[in-house]
Amino acid sequence: MITAICPGSYDPVTNGHVDIIRRAAGIFDRVVVGVVRDPQHKETLFTVEERVAFLEAALAGCENVVVDVFAELVVDFARKHDARTMVKGLRVISDFEWEFQMNHLNRQLAPDIETLYVMASPLYSFVSSSGVKEIASFGGGVDELVPKAVAERFRELYPDGKPGAPVPPHE
Repeated sequence: MITAICPGSYDPVTNGHVDIIRRAAGIFDRVVVGVVRDPQHKETLFTVEERVAFLEAALAGCENVVVDVFAELVVDFARKHDARTMVKGLRVISDFEWEFQMNHLNRQLAPDIETLYVMASPLYSFVSSSGVKEIASFGGGVDELVPKAVAERFRELYPDGKPGAPVPPHE
């Protein structure tokens, strides 16, 4: 069985992420979606539990996809799942610059783990988690950009469509 991982913070998962994961699921026998518990480069809006729940709901029906949380090097996470491939989506040139750098670092750490880049579908090439969060915080509609559960949660966080301190996550 050939396993790949799709690592990310998924804060929140977008329809672009779901598209990349589903396409990876068509290539590999098993896909493990790795949710970074506490990303080093940014503070998350959603808890890790919410991010996992959003992914599980959005990927329901994808029998060969599982979601797991990790807090170690991505190459160690890949090895834990016996994955020799990481799948990453690319939207724009700035994604390439970041991923190029990360690829070389990961290859230094684990030359046996390859990264496969999947180009974003044109429909989602402009969609980013940070852009979606900003639109939602100002009351803009994000229903076409994110899975249903994410859009509903944004309506709970920003009921008046005004940015500010979001409502805390469900306990």
